[in-house]
Amino acid sequence: MSTYVYLNGNLVPSDQAAVSVFDAGFLHGASTFTTMYAHNGKVFRLDRHLARLMDTVKVLELRTDATEASLTQAVYRLLRANGMSRFVPPKGGAGDTAAAFAAVAEMPAEVPPVDEFLTDAPAGDDATKPLGDARMRLTITPGSVHGGVPTTLVTAEPLPPYPANWYEKGVTVIVSSFKQAPADVIFGNKTGCYLPRILARQEAAHKGAEEALWFTTENLLAEACFNNVFLVFKGTVYTPPRDTPILPGIVREAVLEICSQLDIPSNDQMPLTVKEMLLADEVFLTGSTTGIRPVARIERHAVAEEKPGPITRRLMDAYRELVERETK
Repeated sequence: MSTYVYLNGNLVPSDQAAVSVFDAGFLHGASTFTTMYAHNGKVFRLDRHLARLMDTVKVLELRTDATEASLTQAVYRLLRANGMSRFVPPKGGAGDTAAAFAAVAEMPAEVPPVDEFLTDAPAGDDATKPLGDARMRLTITPGSVHGGVPTTLVTAEPLPPYPANWYEKGVTVIVSSFKQAPADVIFGNKTGCYLPRILARQEAAHKGAEEALWFTTENLLAEACFNNVFLVFKGTVYTPPRDTPILPGIVREAVLEICSQLDIPSNDQMPLTVKEMLLADEVFLTGSTTGIRPVARIERHAVAEEKPGPITRRLMDAYRELVERETK
């Protein structure tokens, strides 16, 4: 079966999709994106991803004709076309589906209804066939620097299982040689200017590690290349404040909610330094597709006897249950 991408209102075979050589995202990195996790044919917390995406559009002043409602339609239209979803959101209920339909009701009459967008499943789609997990990316740019139609691109690919030992034994991280500058707009926002993070991730790989932790120019712990970071110290879960700056991760937000539900003390307001990092009883990372990953080592420094700690394990279990519950 051919795979498709969603590009500016159309489903296009992935090997035929193209954007202008004058696209501002291509030329200048003028873009924003979000990476999402689809499970059981539904995107986990799609509404939160889209709200953050549109907030970044405003911060970067990107020209776009996309709305949260049109992007919701695009996401599920693509998943259906690629055989990754049979989900048609009901016209009621809680969460992102209700919000999507509320938004759709306010759209202009010429925009097709959601149900029409969600009929692109390939012929012979087997209603009993298990749906694999998918990694989705939604990218917005202002389009060509010469004007014209802004670019909206959605991709969806199968997400193979990550190595089991990441979750059973924990990962190794390094401290990146790169620094985050608080006044730089690319930090704290999901922009297309990702080369420094890719280079830092390569630096980690060269040292046999899975991730790299970033500190700011003021020596405050910020985040990992592609993940948020949490510390556990004396029973309290800590994560760097939003204004460090750090990206307001969707799973980061979910973990803080879970802490409240499980009566685990948490603190997302206290600035953290290398001292707190090295004193931590447990450390873990969070990301949309990777979920919660325990950290066993920071460079040569052992964390939690080089195995997942008890609070990390509780949060991992609760997070898996949350994802299953919200993607039924």
